[in-house]
Amino acid sequence: MKPAAFDYVRVDSADEAVNMLAQYGQDAKILAGGQSLMAMLNFRLAQPKVLVDISRCTSLDYSRVEGGHLVVGAAATQASIEWRPALAKEVPLLDLVFPSISHFQVRNHGTVCGSIAHADPSAELPLCLTALGGEVILRSRSGHRILKADDFFTGMLTTALGPDEIVEEVHFPLADSRAGYAFEEVAMRHGDFAVAAVAAVVTPSSIALTVGGVADRPVRKTWPLLSDADMEGELNDFSWELQAQNDIHASAKYRRRLVRCLGQKLIIRARNEALR
Repeated sequence: MKPAAFDYVRVDSADEAVNMLAQYGQDAKILAGGQSLMAMLNFRLAQPKVLVDISRCTSLDYSRVEGGHLVVGAAATQASIEWRPALAKEVPLLDLVFPSISHFQVRNHGTVCGSIAHADPSAELPLCLTALGGEVILRSRSGHRILKADDFFTGMLTTALGPDEIVEEVHFPLADSRAGYAFEEVAMRHGDFAVAAVAAVVTPSSIALTVGGVADRPVRKTWPLLSDADMEGELNDFSWELQAQNDIHASAKYRRRLVRCLGQKLIIRARNEALR
């Protein structure tokens, strides 16, 4: 497959990028790592007239701890975050998630913000951002917007990102020392899209379970602390709330079963982690 014809513009700053988007609007697409966008171009699922390449914007290639968050810039690769020396202490859920994201060759080029902007419902990084209650920082020529992950993801491959905006950075909340974290996914093969992916965050007062690959976006559900007897019924109700669909990878029935089984296992695992 070959993409439709397009113009290519490489920019050196966020200002240049948003100026290009202000000029071309919906006819432009941001190119960072290209690990999702290039496939969509080749299948002509996306046919922009202009690609705006931000991959060499050094001002957007950063990660830092600031204001209780791990802040990741638009040009920072997934591998650069995966190999942060203190990641397991800073954002342990991210540390658990990275090995399941495709393959290292993809993580070496793909960006964190690019995966968030792409909003594949089976992707691990949108799941992680939603599970932690993270934020997405959007920038346009007129200023900035800050959206919670729950408000940013609106459907399959669909977000609240405007045609004149870029995802300038994302904010992952730093670990709560009293919390436990767990993650697991089921896929046909390692590196494939998840049939179901589940993340659990357990604190002394609450349980949060986030599911990807089942609904049209990551979905987070919270409860007060549950007894083992109550957990089974609550997870069954949650699995039906997700309105899973049949597709070529799995049936809705199988996905509901995964939500129940993985959910219970991961809540127990995260709870045990929190008690250490």
